[in-house]
Amino acid sequence: MHNDAFVFDCVAHVFNFDKKNALGPGGESFIDHLYAFHATLTPDGETVLPPEEYMRQWSPEEIKRMVFDESDTDMLIAQPLPLTDLFVDGLSPWEECARLADLDRERIVFWGSVNPMEGRRALDLMEVQVKEFGARAFKFYNTRYDYGAPLDWRMDDPQIAFPVFEKAQELGVNLIGVHKGVPLGPQPIEHTQTWDMDGAAANFPDLNFVIFHVGLPFIDEVCWQLIRHPNLYASIAATLNFVVRAPRQFAENLGKLLFWCGEDKIIYGSECPIFHPQWALKAFWEFALPQDLVEGYGYPQLTEQAKRKILGENLLRLHGFDPEEKRTQLAG
Repeated sequence: MHNDAFVFDCVAHVFNFDKKNALGPGGESFIDHLYAFHATLTPDGETVLPPEEYMRQWSPEEIKRMVFDESDTDMLIAQPLPLTDLFVDGLSPWEECARLADLDRERIVFWGSVNPMEGRRALDLMEVQVKEFGARAFKFYNTRYDYGAPLDWRMDDPQIAFPVFEKAQELGVNLIGVHKGVPLGPQPIEHTQTWDMDGAAANFPDLNFVIFHVGLPFIDEVCWQLIRHPNLYASIAATLNFVVRAPRQFAENLGKLLFWCGEDKIIYGSECPIFHPQWALKAFWEFALPQDLVEGYGYPQLTEQAKRKILGENLLRLHGFDPEEKRTQLAG
């Protein structure tokens, strides 16, 4: 626990960054872009891995050690990536993420992931991930690739998206995450826009949807969606890591979220191992919005109560965990 705040990290991936895992130049550029995030946003004084140490296959044991032994994190979500058109194993294989969760089921939660464009095969895999591997939620990506050519699907598509949402509900899952914004590799930026979230949220009011990366660069649109749909939430994963290199930019983004949707709808994420969790976690706890933004735009200040909710309490609630019970359980 960081300063007695419960920290529940919403995303870590068991990446396989080995260039041999990439299926052509599209996959290679995807890896290069993620390394650029690591090298550019990691602040001075923190470890920046050289490419040969970063671009390799990471193990579940390494992720667990980085998160729990080297940072003040209490719980973690292990998330796969189903980018099987760009990578041999999808880049973060769901089997490896399930193995990460098996290392400590009290602290690590497994989210499943499938490609909804695969129809019945995707629905069957959802059932396997929930019933056999304990998936508590699902994370989706709106772009698929065919020999490097991008194919998109929308979260409001009745033929492609709605069947997987219905299957999630059938399996007792009420939490769905989706990558939005932050286009990587050959992914067209229009496929990362958030216009489709209104239809998803409105048609499935009993499902909670987390918009990852706050949809950057579409954060203004995301704010208008968050305030109108009670079942939409925003993860600051990846966007959090501007907190040291570009604190003003981070303050403007966070200020907008606090103004429009409030502290109950924002969720912390580290994106380990792209970034080491501890430096951003420490910087966030010490962060305050510049007073001119508070006075000039009416943004609420980032209070200690807000930090506690963002760092863990909001995500605990979405998973149906009682914060005090979890504190007691992990302390024992």
